[in-house]
Amino acid sequence: MITRITKKNNLRNKNSFVEPDEIFLDSSNIQNFDRQQFEGRIEKPIHKSTILSLGVLFLFIVGIFGVRLVYLQIQKGDAYMKRSQNNILQKAILFTDRGIIYDRNKVELVWNKKTEGDTIPTRAYITPGFSHLLGYVSYPSRDSTGNFWQGDFIGKDGLEKQYNDSLKGENGSKIIETDALGKVYSENIVDAPKQGTDLVTTVDSRIQKELFTLIQNVSASRTFTGGAGVIMNAQNGEVLTSTSFPEYNSEILSFGKDATTIKNYLTDSRKVFMDRDVSGLYTPGSIVKPFFALGALNENVIDPNTKILSTGSISIPNPYFPDQKTVFKDWRVNGWVNMMQAIAVSCDVYFYEIGGGYLNQKGLGIVNLEKYARLFGFGDQTGIDLPGEKQGTIPSPEWKAVNFKGDPWRIGDTYHTAIGQYGFQVTPMEMARATAALANDGKLLTPHLVLGDTVKESEVANVNLPKNYFDVVQEGMREAVSTGTALSLNVPYVKVAAKTGTAQLGVAKNKVNSWVIGFFPYENPKYAFAIMMEAGPNTNSVGASSVMRQLLDWMSINTPEYFK
Repeated sequence: MITRITKKNNLRNKNSFVEPDEIFLDSSNIQNFDRQQFEGRIEKPIHKSTILSLGVLFLFIVGIFGVRLVYLQIQKGDAYMKRSQNNILQKAILFTDRGIIYDRNKVELVWNKKTEGDTIPTRAYITPGFSHLLGYVSYPSRDSTGNFWQGDFIGKDGLEKQYNDSLKGENGSKIIETDALGKVYSENIVDAPKQGTDLVTTVDSRIQKELFTLIQNVSASRTFTGGAGVIMNAQNGEVLTSTSFPEYNSEILSFGKDATTIKNYLTDSRKVFMDRDVSGLYTPGSIVKPFFALGALNENVIDPNTKILSTGSISIPNPYFPDQKTVFKDWRVNGWVNMMQAIAVSCDVYFYEIGGGYLNQKGLGIVNLEKYARLFGFGDQTGIDLPGEKQGTIPSPEWKAVNFKGDPWRIGDTYHTAIGQYGFQVTPMEMARATAALANDGKLLTPHLVLGDTVKESEVANVNLPKNYFDVVQEGMREAVSTGTALSLNVPYVKVAAKTGTAQLGVAKNKVNSWVIGFFPYENPKYAFAIMMEAGPNTNSVGASSVMRQLLDWMSINTPEYFK
């Protein structure tokens, strides 16, 4: 009995025994009671009410999902099945904004506009005077089912075409869920559109607009077919203006919906779509004389102070009728003239003789005429960043053999070439670049239209002729303004040097191209210009020089900074 009681007591003592670490607190943890360690903590079981609460919450959530599942699968099952069968997922284009084109003063020349509800932004263009320079675009187009067969904007002319790759940006896309009736249920963007790169040009829109207006007005009042004008920086090749008349409306061509207007453009005999600055080829006339004067000096054909007599014409034996003379006329009797005077009064006889030779005066000859013309970029493209540039023509025996088979080259052909006639053809941009080389003593620049285009500015070909020869020709062009054929440009606010030209056209020679080239300020040339008025009456006394004079007057008030 005693033994059983003892065993029972021992069992009780064993089951109720408490280990020391369950009784005593860790003395080092008493004060701060670090809860991140177990020393000093007494474990407690989770309360039954907590477990019950969690169970109720879990059942509640399951109930919500269950009710929603019953609603979708049983009550709305048929409706959603029909919707899923009829719904269509379509990939739609998110059209980006095309890059904006600015002038050098950050004036917008081309920008984007949106009409409420339109998904495709449209292009807006500054006007008038900029269509050929800026060009136009072809908009994205749909087929009869509404699908886009052309998803991008495409530049079709001008800077819009030249810089299309950078201006266009990248379209984005989105997924659209619609039903059979076209109702949109959801939209999700897949790729965000990337806006095109903006383009800052070298153009001064103020001067360009005014020059165009002047060319337009003189064309209308003096019955010229059209005209063009270029002003470029003679030090770095930046083009300040490049305008051509007549022009088209860029927005009308971009939309392509005004069939009547577009048809009129196509049938207009004045060639509305042609950018005369870079694509128009014109007989230059006397504006080539300064370049041949440089050649004559460099080939020791004549001394700048040697004088030649102009009695109004020279005569040579007629190759077809030996008993007769072939007469080459001057535009007037100019008397004795040296080189500067010959440039100033545009003496044809002087340039006949130094070009082809006459009596005791030797001439350059057609080979050297072509050589010096090419030195200044004639007969080649300028490299300007515009599409459709043409290259001019320099008459030569090879050229004549192709175009006038069986007719040999004659001395008379050389005479006509020396004064910019016969088959000579140039573009206004070609003339502006060549004139800039006259102004800057022989740097043949690449004209360009993007501000800060260091690549174009570095493309310089040097015409390696002595500076004192350039001085002679520049002085002759200054005399043309002070006492000669360009007297209308003798203005008080800036010194201009210039050379005029009147090129006869056609067999009847009743039409002329009126030209003026030049640079300013004379003491420190910064800007070269070339203005051409196309196919006006030969009795007309108002032409390119009048346009340039009016522009200079306007600039003296509105943009005088260019004369400093």
